[in-house]
Amino acid sequence: MAAVRDLKAGETAGPGDDDAVELAKRHLIQPWPYAGSVGSEARALIGKGDGIYITDNTGKRLIDGPAGMWCVNVGHRREELARVMYDQAMALSYNTPWYTMNAPSAELAKRIAGHAPGDLSHVFYTTGGSSAVETALRFMQFYNNVRGRPEKKLILSRGGAYHGSTYLSASLNGRPRDRDWMDGADDVVVKLSSPDPFRRPQGMSLAAFTDFLVDQFRDTVARVGADRIGAFVGEPVQASGGVVVPPDGYLKCIREICRDNDILYVSDEVVTGFGRLGHVFASGDVFGIDPDMITFAKGVTSGYFPLGGVIISERLLEELRRSNHPDAMFGHGLTYTSHPVGCAVALKNLDLLEESVLAHAQAVSPYFQAQLKTLEELPLVGEVRGVGLMGCVECVADRESKDPLQLDKNVGKRIDAHCHELGLLVRPLINMCVMSPPLIITREQIDDMVGILREGISRTMDDLRKEGVWRG
Repeated sequence: MAAVRDLKAGETAGPGDDDAVELAKRHLIQPWPYAGSVGSEARALIGKGDGIYITDNTGKRLIDGPAGMWCVNVGHRREELARVMYDQAMALSYNTPWYTMNAPSAELAKRIAGHAPGDLSHVFYTTGGSSAVETALRFMQFYNNVRGRPEKKLILSRGGAYHGSTYLSASLNGRPRDRDWMDGADDVVVKLSSPDPFRRPQGMSLAAFTDFLVDQFRDTVARVGADRIGAFVGEPVQASGGVVVPPDGYLKCIREICRDNDILYVSDEVVTGFGRLGHVFASGDVFGIDPDMITFAKGVTSGYFPLGGVIISERLLEELRRSNHPDAMFGHGLTYTSHPVGCAVALKNLDLLEESVLAHAQAVSPYFQAQLKTLEELPLVGEVRGVGLMGCVECVADRESKDPLQLDKNVGKRIDAHCHELGLLVRPLINMCVMSPPLIITREQIDDMVGILREGISRTMDDLRKEGVWRG
């Protein structure tokens, strides 16, 4: 096998870059493709990463604004994580979870349980966020079957939600376009309104909006029947829905309604977990709730290895152990459940978070939010919102009507293209730009990021004016 060499400063990813582009067009199916380009598309080719930066195949260095996909929390090129990955693979690269186990998975479960709220004390590992949500929902079904309640299986989800790409998890999604051409388990999912304060009815106060959301939830439970609803699944902050931060007190009210009606509360922390809001988990430390289950992925390994999981309440497990069906089997598992390499990487990643990264994230988050907020001075920007080190710049054609540029649904991509030229990778979502940089970002780097984003939006405004799409 050929030796791997480090790239020198300014050096591109190598002579195979052009080949990679052509091979992708001929053989690679990208995620979320359009029918008109499926299987024939090449996207921006990234050659290397270092800290908060990535370098594309032209040698351009970019701030990694989305931290990969909400996940490179401790930054790129951390030798500590690479070394642990190597050491664990040389000691034990894999073991079957069906009838053996490994030490890193047990140690990690203990560490994760120590950070979880309430009585969440047991971990089931998956390969990512989608499979984590799928696992939580399958566990809910199993739990109710064992308890003699086979009809208690409906799932409550919300508009603007994103919970994954597997069949059942994707059925919960509530973002525009996610389900336009895709099937789902619509017979078991009940959708509620998005808790987005920016899109609340005109003239409605924030307190009234909170009451509306809580009343709608309570009324839905009464209408559908608590005896038919198995779980509510909700992100503490709707991430891919545009960093929707719910109004104060809303999540606590929903938690109480779930508890009163024996509905399992599943907190989807695939994005908010492992430092994005300055804590390992946001459910308890930020929002003051103790769910029945928490799903996680992404930041658990800072994206260095595919790993996810579900933390489950001790109460639920004890009820299963006390049931009249001790031979009932939870027929669910994955080939890479409890993968030793992934769990070893997660342990070291958790060390890094606990040693300094969480404290740093807490320290710079207010500055990050304040600097992003200055972009509301631009007439194209309707709102800047966020919490911790996640933020969203939502662009609108008219601040009064909050029209999200109906004539130009690709404004986010336009801004991203300008920012790419200027040295920043953005996560464009229709008319929104989502930012979730590595947690190690400094104040000076935040200034650079926001400065580039400001210029990218300004150039986009000029483009839209010239094209007659927007007057401003």
